Amino acid sequence: MAEVPDRRLKIVAAADSFGCHLKDTVVAHLRSRNIEVEDLGTLPYYSVGEQIGRRVSSSASSAGSSSETRGLVACGTGVGVSIFANKFPGVYAATCLNLSEAQNARSINNSNVLALSGMSTSPTSAIEILDTWLETPFKSPCPASDSKPWAPEIDDFLENSIPEMAKIGSDSNVSDNCVICCLSKDREFSPIEVMPGGSMKILRETPTSAIVRFKAGSVEPGHHHTFGHDLVVLKGRKTVWNLTKQEKHDLGPGDFLFTPAGDIHRVKYFEDTEFFIKWDGHWDLLLDEDLEAAKAASEAAALSP
Repeated sequence: MAEVPDRRLKIVAAADSFGCHLKDTVVAHLRSRNIEVEDLGTLPYYSVGEQIGRRVSSSASSAGSSSETRGLVACGTGVGVSIFANKFPGVYAATCLNLSEAQNARSINNSNVLALSGMSTSPTSAIEILDTWLETPFKSPCPASDSKPWAPEIDDFLENSIPEMAKIGSDSNVSDNCVICCLSKDREFSPIEVMPGGSMKILRETPTSAIVRFKAGSVEPGHHHTFGHDLVVLKGRKTVWNLTKQEKHDLGPGDFLFTPAGDIHRVKYFEDTEFFIKWDGHWDLLLDEDLEAAKAASEAAALSP
């Protein structure tokens, strides 16, 4: 068996419920070969490619590193998770169903994330595909070259493709190429009629994901939802009062808050604020307080020590 070449190699792996058994098999094989593995386990379908893509992208941007991080993802077909992973700069994920595809993906595309199909690939075949993918150098002879060295002009083309591919996504105006921020870029936001100053863009329905914006000085009157929700602040500053639990939460960029179903909460925005929010079910909003009362209460709370 050939050696995995050059720099110290680390594989970051994850799968959804359709690919988890195949992933576990190949992770065990990697460890039997003394290859370092970070196994993120079984994740929701939409998180698999995002988690692996983020880590591999971060590694790819670390110039001069003595180690190389590649990714391994698996779902039912291997296609969806590779699409999500490829949203990140410097990630070249390829779904490989046979040895030829594994060789071609490495030789032609310098693939650094291998996607496997839990529905179409047996454990034995997956191990063979993985070994081939690991051991095939970039620009090496492969089935696409009739297993012969590439002609000089194609070899030169492949070499020049690496810096060109690395530019993809690097000119984004979104800070740190945040995948959540990218979802809100250039999208139309609809006003939240019962919440002056607020607007939102639904990204997915039931369970619901959305990007929400509020202008500085806006107040959300006390209200509750049928379903609990998670939120992450992307920019700005806000305070959330959980009136049911008598709790106060001051939130800024990167802060996370979960509000259980039925908990009445009031919010004040001190800066133009944007956040990602996910409900466990459909989106709804049930008011428990009028706007003027909420403004007065939030101002009084801000003045209190």
